Amino acid sequence: MTQPWIAGCGLTAFGRHEDTSLEALAARAAREALLQAGLPPRRIGMAVFANALAARLSGSLTMGQDVLAHVGIAGCAVMNVENACTSGSTAVHIAALAIRAGEVDAALVVGAEKMFHPALGLIDSGKTLADTLLGRVTPAGFALRASRHMARFGTTADQLAAVSVKNRRAAAGNPLAMMRTPLTLAEVLAAPLVVDPLTRLQCSPVADGAAALVLVSERLARQCGARARLRATVLTSGSYDPMAELSEWETDSRTARLAWERAEAGVEEISVVECHDAFSIAEILHYEGLGLCPVGEGGRYAERLLAGDSACVPVNPSGGLLSRGHPVAATGIAQIIEVTRHLHRQGAPGRLGLAHCMGGDKEADTKSCTIAIVESA
Repeated sequence: MTQPWIAGCGLTAFGRHEDTSLEALAARAAREALLQAGLPPRRIGMAVFANALAARLSGSLTMGQDVLAHVGIAGCAVMNVENACTSGSTAVHIAALAIRAGEVDAALVVGAEKMFHPALGLIDSGKTLADTLLGRVTPAGFALRASRHMARFGTTADQLAAVSVKNRRAAAGNPLAMMRTPLTLAEVLAAPLVVDPLTRLQCSPVADGAAALVLVSERLARQCGARARLRATVLTSGSYDPMAELSEWETDSRTARLAWERAEAGVEEISVVECHDAFSIAEILHYEGLGLCPVGEGGRYAERLLAGDSACVPVNPSGGLLSRGHPVAATGIAQIIEVTRHLHRQGAPGRLGLAHCMGGDKEADTKSCTIAIVESA
């Protein structure tokens, strides 16, 4: 099997794009990725388009074919993917499988979302589910996890807020991030309460945006001058154990173990992480689930990261979802792009970065979890 290489990246700014259509945003990212890869559209053997909300908001179906026709891609296999917050990273996993299997030499992956839409309303886990109707929507689920982590391990409100402050500080250096104004702990804690103990500044903002990757086989990578490869991509679903401890995320640790095994690497080799910080507590739980620190130490790890402890692995140097914004289907692809660019800035070959995403709620667990491990070359 051949390993998939990252030949081109395309990423729009995340934020309000009221005068730009979903199709135009997606096409912009796709063209940038193709241009960087140096490949004409006719060389693409497969395209995977990720979107989570367009069918609900506008009734649009099979949007991938419409978007990709704008950039000259037609006639090849085109797939449309919806998998909640992991829609984009799931699309990357599908394309990577096709490269590994030798089905195609080049695949284009695009994720795009328009969330500033009057019909958006509340994003929940299913309007017919009793727990949703009773108020068990996504922020409430994460608030329960935060409360349990605080009760079990002594995690403090300041430690939760530290995640938001750290990520906003990082976003200040990212021109594509949505929220770039620095924050203080006091400002995060004084923001309007969404669900106790989470304030508004501890919840990721909705956004419009698009991201794209061109993945190629090793043979084509040399021609394109690709400088990063995907050592592993993993997609799992939750275990949905009704007795699971809310202060831990078994799905994270299980998915991470699979990723280490497939990449033939370990967490000690990772030099950067982009993780799914949809809420401040989520990032703290992901520190622990990914093995960056022991279970129960996530709050203290957040404090160490905020203080600039060089012994810690940088987490969400792009600003994360909390500050970069969260256009659902674009997020997972953007995370891989951010990891790739961070590795390039480090300038040393052989370094590894990890992109982690989660999506959907079911039985106090996640419906999907992805991890991609990127290696600089």
